[in-house]
Amino acid sequence: MKFMIVGKASAETEAGELPSQQVVDDMHAYNESLVKAGVLLAGEGLYPSSEGVQIAYSGGKATVIDGPFAEAKELIAGFWLIQVKSREEAIEWALRLPVPPGHDGIGLDVWRVFDASDVPDDSLPAQEREREEEMRRRLVGDDTPA
Repeated sequence: MKFMIVGKASAETEAGELPSQQVVDDMHAYNESLVKAGVLLAGEGLYPSSEGVQIAYSGGKATVIDGPFAEAKELIAGFWLIQVKSREEAIEWALRLPVPPGHDGIGLDVWRVFDASDVPDDSLPAQEREREEEMRRRLVGDDTPA
């Protein structure tokens, strides 16, 4: 099962402030533990919302809205994509994340990532499953046919 752990933004991350060296060291140690356990698929920090855009839809038309965005508590500062055996294991990994002092409130979301392998074989046409698998092979650089 794949899960995404989403780190919430704070006033500091939205201001573009870099974390203390201790926080950086703690985060490196956490990321290294994910790698050693063989569960980390991806993980990145994000720039403040002032560097981003939102795309809103109305009447079938898209509008691009430049950041920054007002509600920092609803924004994300980074993410980890992990592959684990259960929801409980994903939560265990999320609970190990080092939390900088003074960060109270909801700081992380843990979401299960939908994967084509989650769909029963008989509910997805073979052609659609093959197309999905081929796209995923290309993403990881594996050109070997299934």
